[in-house]
Amino acid sequence: MEITAELTLPKLLLATARHYGDGKVAMREKEFGIWRPITWREYLAEVRDLALGLMALGLQRGDKVALIGHNRPEGLWAEMAALAVGGVVVWLFQDAMLDEVQYVLDHSDARLLVGEGQQEADKGLAIRARCPKLERIVWDDPKGMRGYDDPCLVSLAEVRRLGRELDARNPQAFERMIAQGRGDDVALLFYTSGTTAQPKGALLTHGNMLKMGQNMLAVDPCGEADDFVSFLPFSWIGEQMMSISCGLMAGFTLNFPEDPETVQRDIREIAPQVLFSPPRIYEQMVRTVQVKVLDAPWTKRNAYGWAMGVGGQVADLKLTQQPIPGLLRLKHELADLLVLRKLRDHLGLARIRHAYTGGAALGPDHLRFFHAIGVNLKQIYGQTEIAGISVLHRDGDVRYDTVGTPIPETEVRIAPDGEILSRSPCVFKGYYKNPDATRETLKDDWLHSGDIGFIDDQGHLVVFDRRKDVMTLADGSRFSPQYLETRLKFSPYIKDAWVLGDRRPAVTAVICIDAGVVGRWAEDNHIPYTSYPELSQKAQVLALVREAVVHVNKGLPPPARIQRFVNLHKEFDADDEELTRTRKLRRAFLEERYADVVEGLYAAAREIHLETTVTYEDGRTSRSKHTLGAVETS
Repeated sequence: MEITAELTLPKLLLATARHYGDGKVAMREKEFGIWRPITWREYLAEVRDLALGLMALGLQRGDKVALIGHNRPEGLWAEMAALAVGGVVVWLFQDAMLDEVQYVLDHSDARLLVGEGQQEADKGLAIRARCPKLERIVWDDPKGMRGYDDPCLVSLAEVRRLGRELDARNPQAFERMIAQGRGDDVALLFYTSGTTAQPKGALLTHGNMLKMGQNMLAVDPCGEADDFVSFLPFSWIGEQMMSISCGLMAGFTLNFPEDPETVQRDIREIAPQVLFSPPRIYEQMVRTVQVKVLDAPWTKRNAYGWAMGVGGQVADLKLTQQPIPGLLRLKHELADLLVLRKLRDHLGLARIRHAYTGGAALGPDHLRFFHAIGVNLKQIYGQTEIAGISVLHRDGDVRYDTVGTPIPETEVRIAPDGEILSRSPCVFKGYYKNPDATRETLKDDWLHSGDIGFIDDQGHLVVFDRRKDVMTLADGSRFSPQYLETRLKFSPYIKDAWVLGDRRPAVTAVICIDAGVVGRWAEDNHIPYTSYPELSQKAQVLALVREAVVHVNKGLPPPARIQRFVNLHKEFDADDEELTRTRKLRRAFLEERYADVVEGLYAAAREIHLETTVTYEDGRTSRSKHTLGAVETS
């Protein structure tokens, strides 16, 4: 469908649903182990009932509707229903704490909160008094809701009933309501991750989202026969990019896993042709394979090593656009038959055609791993303020250290100070209630990303890091801590890493081990432990992590090599404000919280004594003390 000034997401849904009707499955949801199909006609009917019901509750054009819950068809229906009324959708992360929910609801002026069930209703009730614009809390799952009688609560079933009544009285109301929308109407109020300050609300129009979907599909066409697994939070722009924009335009089938814990298994059952995920999911896939190989018999370990060696050689030649010798081609066919094909199937990537990663940098080791097993994984670069994507690798032109070239209708240039600037029809309207930040970000008709990078001689964009995060090393050179962190995380034993070294005498690191992988290794080596803090400080575990750090150091220039590190007594946690909800490090907060650790690393202390405060959900606090062993790498 042509993207005109009048086209909106609900208008596109209406046209797509009329085209397919009951003849094609729009989405599937897995319940009790069975995939339940939902046709395009049923999808539209659910949206119609909910949209008219929301209108009956008093929702008007321009009103904000906040949504929170897991990836379920009902969440998507509620979003499209709010958009059909002319509302603005505000998504929250499912695991957001009360203060985060309060901030977004209050700042956005949301009139309605639509939640999945009791947990979301409780959050809404807890902060309602501090959010004066909030009028109604809508819930769906009745489990645990029997005793709730607050008049602001209303069930999604009741909203549907109100909608059906209105539809019976006025059958044309839904389509007339949709017809009022325009492409430049605000569709989404999306809050940024807030690594250094309170999140900012980015205003994205229907036209922003539609143009982005059109231009992405122009690079990598998808069709109605394709499957996509929707498992990332709807509060992440990447999921909106695929499930909403590309999903409506391409007509592919959305598949909703049964539970967050079953995602990997459900991906394998669906074997999608299209997959999009931030690096952490791909990192977990690699870690899963690495752990299984460590536990495998000698023969399988050797077969895996040989096949990956062959696959890596072929991938390197393809990515440098060199011919593959005949003997190597035969070896690769054998390796694919015996090992690589089974690996792809085990990861749910047997039918994959378009695999993407974005939202943060994926390390070159991880990217090479997937190309070695025959998965065409490509980097996406963008940000919420440009509807999710501006740059993308092309098939046959993937490089481990770049993010590709701009998508159609998008210009990218580098400012004199190295900042990446973009311009396209997908650039947002501005930040809600924040004109100063809007002027700072949209200067001179260009979107200022805050990222540092350059364009190489082949026209590929190389993203260095966030401008505020780039380190100046002891020799005066500049280096990306994110690059070091992604290289460290290729080790199956390291789940997270925080690298320091900006204007300091040396580079150091704070490392979080992967409890499951390291715990299994400890058991195999008869090393007793009772808890994560104890396991992380075992001498054998420190030596294991040191080996991984030394391996990474070998490929680095001397000033960028990690000289000392500690294993933290816990994993970084978004609930402790150490990570954003998209799992980006909040570096300034970490420096403040772990000031004693940083000081100990640079004071050459052999042991670092740390005392922290633990805050529970009910507000209670307690103090915990830990001793961390600092390890030299040279």
